[in-house]
Amino acid sequence: MEKIKITLVKSLAGRLDKHIATAHALGLKKIGDVTEQPDNAATRGKIALIGYMLRVEESK
Repeated sequence: MEKIKITLVKSLAGRLDKHIATAHALGLKKIGDVTEQPDNAATRGKIALIGYMLRVEESK
């Protein structure tokens, strides 16, 4: 299964509670945190919501 490498590049301070919860659901708590998630519809939906705070790369 394909994986996506996700990095938090902007702070969660001052963001909407829903956006903070979405970042935490992806395993991101502070700037520079990196996680690998499966490339599926659920993950893509989370990325679409808070994509302005993330850097997303395809992982093999």
